[in-house]
Amino acid sequence: MFQGTRLPLQKLFLAIYLLTQSKTQMAAMSLMRHLDLSWRAAWLLKHKLIETMFRREKARPLKGMVSIDDAYLGGERAGGKRGRGSENKVPFVAAVELRDGRPHRVRLDRVANFSFPALRHWHKVALTPDSYVTSDGLMGFEVLNRDGVGHRVVQPPRGKAGTEIEPYRWLNTVLGNLKTGLSGAHHAFAFRKYGHRYLADAQYRFNRRFRLADMPNRLLVALIQTNPRPAKDLRTPAESWT
Repeated sequence: MFQGTRLPLQKLFLAIYLLTQSKTQMAAMSLMRHLDLSWRAAWLLKHKLIETMFRREKARPLKGMVSIDDAYLGGERAGGKRGRGSENKVPFVAAVELRDGRPHRVRLDRVANFSFPALRHWHKVALTPDSYVTSDGLMGFEVLNRDGVGHRVVQPPRGKAGTEIEPYRWLNTVLGNLKTGLSGAHHAFAFRKYGHRYLADAQYRFNRRFRLADMPNRLLVALIQTNPRPAKDLRTPAESWT
């Protein structure tokens, strides 16, 4: 990933440490200050690291008992549509693999929309065929039944009570922490261009939260095994599940 870089290795290693050991998202501005870099260099460094996280996590499906929900990055533009129709909302699927009633691993995947084709593409990559999925009955998730994936619908009650029932309690906790982390670290970013990486950053750290000491070395190995990505490629939007 860093082939040809002129960045001193000490700064690269420190950036890896800072991003993996932080409990929340770390903005490029913070990296700029910690590493004494220009903002452009700090942005590129951060995106090389979280692009590597994205590639590492993309092919690691969840299995067993999994709770899923539709979620969104972004909000309404002034004068625009509200809710799911908002032009500034970027859809993603939040999924939590549960073991003994507690969260084991998560996936946070950008999707083009919540249509059958998009969610069929998503589940074939994000879930093993023997998974047993719980959803709130969003129409698009019906594709799981059609494709033979174990699927049950549990309709949560409205309001706060709906976030606290099983099996959605941990799913909503993960989503709440994600949105708090993003809003606390970033004033704004281009959701449609870069949202997949910021989601992968949160996913990568969550899935390795019990092995913090190993995370810098594991990310370093992933960087070595990832093909180079120049800045022009990193600024190109990634394809969503279609």
